[in-house]
Amino acid sequence: MIYQGRQNEYFEIQTVDDKTYRSYRPIVSGALQLLWFLSDGNRITIDGISHNFDANQIISLSQHHQVQYEAISSMKMLRFNAEFYCVLNHDSEVGCKGILYYTPAKIPVVRIEGNDLAVMNDAWDVTDMELEMKDSLQLEMLQMQLKRVLILCTRIYKKQDNMACIDDSQHDLVREFNFLVEKHFREFHGVAHYAALLHKSPKTITNTFNKIGEKSPLQVIHNRILLESKRLLHYTKRDISEIAYELNFENVQGFSRFFKKQTGISPSDFRISLEK
Repeated sequence: MIYQGRQNEYFEIQTVDDKTYRSYRPIVSGALQLLWFLSDGNRITIDGISHNFDANQIISLSQHHQVQYEAISSMKMLRFNAEFYCVLNHDSEVGCKGILYYTPAKIPVVRIEGNDLAVMNDAWDVTDMELEMKDSLQLEMLQMQLKRVLILCTRIYKKQDNMACIDDSQHDLVREFNFLVEKHFREFHGVAHYAALLHKSPKTITNTFNKIGEKSPLQVIHNRILLESKRLLHYTKRDISEIAYELNFENVQGFSRFFKKQTGISPSDFRISLEK
């Protein structure tokens, strides 16, 4: 079911299985989405990389991801645009950047277990029912339910694995750093720029990332630049010099050196390999 408001608000919940997934668009322009897999054996290609997902895993995808459904056994899909619910405006309440904007280079996987499963099912079921309520309060109620789902996902994700070893302030630092990288990776290629925006020292950021066993902050930046480089080489016909300029490299030679150091091949060879 889909809600569309007068100010271009878009909200959708669907249940997708092996018989229907081919008919659904994996991408809606400008939409963020949560995918909750209800059974094992789901395969999705995200930014050219194949991923397998099993029952009771939830992933979040931003509007920047390129998505293809390769095989879907059973899943629930929830997606919405910024007009429906602007994460930037609500983040002080929801704290969900770590779910929706954990940089496209990293796909956060929320594993739903035990009591959390019943709570999450209830949240999605109530949201689904609200889509049938055609009254003046519908938009506000749907926004409230979305907020509930996002908070639940964020709470569960913070308890998982390496994220459980850091406190709330450190978790906030990681997600804010990743979010800022998503906003500014074309402009800023060094950790010091982001440290200044966060009013932290580069050492503090590096130590926090080390605690959770993440890639270093500089690797996070480089991975985001590399991901965008691959997208532009794959999905556009722009000249390599144009891509270098868009990503704020001083010249095409500097971009080529960066790309080859990260991948082992030149940008032109990467583009040729996609045609084979």
